[in-house]
Amino acid sequence: MKDDSFELAGRRYKSRLIVGTGKYRDFAETRAAIEESGAEIVTVAVRRVNITDPNKENLLDYIDPKKWQILPNTAGCYTVEDAVRTCRLAREAGVGDLVKLEVIGDLQTLFPDVPATLEAAKILVKDGFKVLPYITDDPVACLRLAEIGCAAVMPLAAPIGSGMGIRNPFNLRIILEQAKVPVIVDAGVGTASDAAEAMELGCDGLLINSAIASAKHPIAMARAMRLAVEAGRLAYHAGRIEQKLYATASSPLTGMIR
Repeated sequence: MKDDSFELAGRRYKSRLIVGTGKYRDFAETRAAIEESGAEIVTVAVRRVNITDPNKENLLDYIDPKKWQILPNTAGCYTVEDAVRTCRLAREAGVGDLVKLEVIGDLQTLFPDVPATLEAAKILVKDGFKVLPYITDDPVACLRLAEIGCAAVMPLAAPIGSGMGIRNPFNLRIILEQAKVPVIVDAGVGTASDAAEAMELGCDGLLINSAIASAKHPIAMARAMRLAVEAGRLAYHAGRIEQKLYATASSPLTGMIR
């Protein structure tokens, strides 16, 4: 446990928490929350936040790419073409080739379009990108994305921004058993206990935005999430006791005074 670093796309990170940059009051609060979270990877919606035009207020003026790994994402993309174009735009802007792929299939639920995600992932991997796809908690879809060559898979815990926590731990367990790449839970986390649960299942990491940014006190919640991820990971390694229907005495029965 002395070195429990996290390897993603050929680089090692101490923190297993990835944080988003949307929904904060301003860029200053965004930076403060990121610092409190301890995250080393920060995801940015290329279509919604300026990181390409130096003549306008730029998120990268507050988040130094030399200190944090910037992870551009394709939030707001509903077609393969839009998602691929957005990733290429980010690379041309000098952000890099590590990208979070989102191809949304439904406006109300914001569930991913699985066939479109697979198609976009194939194109991007072939184009030299290190792809982290947002996907349903479907073990088969996760297998296919790993076979394509994605650097990780990012199954949802619940719908984006819902805060409902992990709705289907059983599918996540199957995904983890089959995984040949890191498994990062993305979307649906609501509070620190949800983050701890994901890590206790054995997930490699978590991506959290709304649960921090939309909390009553985002900076405090950022710290809570950092501690929850650390505690959940430690508990996973420690190994929980077997769950039983009936009580088991915690003190030995041998040598009792009679």
